[in-house]
Amino acid sequence: MFLDLEKHLVFYGTYHIHPRNVAIHIMFVPVLMFTMMLWASNVALPVSASFVPPEYLNLSTLTSVIYAIGYVLMEPIAGGLLLPFVIGQSLAGTYCVQHYPGANKWAGIIQAGSWIAQFIGHGVWEKKAPALVDNLVQALFLAPLFVWIEVLFKFGYRPELRKRMEAQVKIKRAELDARGKKGAEVKKEL
Repeated sequence: MFLDLEKHLVFYGTYHIHPRNVAIHIMFVPVLMFTMMLWASNVALPVSASFVPPEYLNLSTLTSVIYAIGYVLMEPIAGGLLLPFVIGQSLAGTYCVQHYPGANKWAGIIQAGSWIAQFIGHGVWEKKAPALVDNLVQALFLAPLFVWIEVLFKFGYRPELRKRMEAQVKIKRAELDARGKKGAEVKKEL
């Protein structure tokens, strides 16, 4: 069930119909992921490994590996293409924390601006609460993969998946709109 990419894309896509909101997410989800990785690099892991420098044994590294493996398992080609970016964000975040004393503060400012932009996208164009209201973990884990696949779709990636996903999203969104709900019913049905 966890690795059912199409199901997850339909869940996330139901909340991201409007092109402007999708564009906002394509812009700001990677920024949010980077700043989260940067913050996570402040948390050292109580382990040692001869093949990993000690400063990189942190929550950011662990998180990036979990995300990368999950993405590759869900969608090998898209996940494989995203893997270096995910790992790279962790490495860059760790580097920034170690070499730039104000990195955490700037990450906070950037986080706030990025979240505000996304909430505006949902409020102004979607007229719906974001997916994270219904399933925080699913939304936070899926957002980077979803926006990456949206970009790949623009270049003709897996047109059959895109067509199926968009058809299911249209149905789920119509049901959501007909109920006048903020999203809870879609979560239950998925």
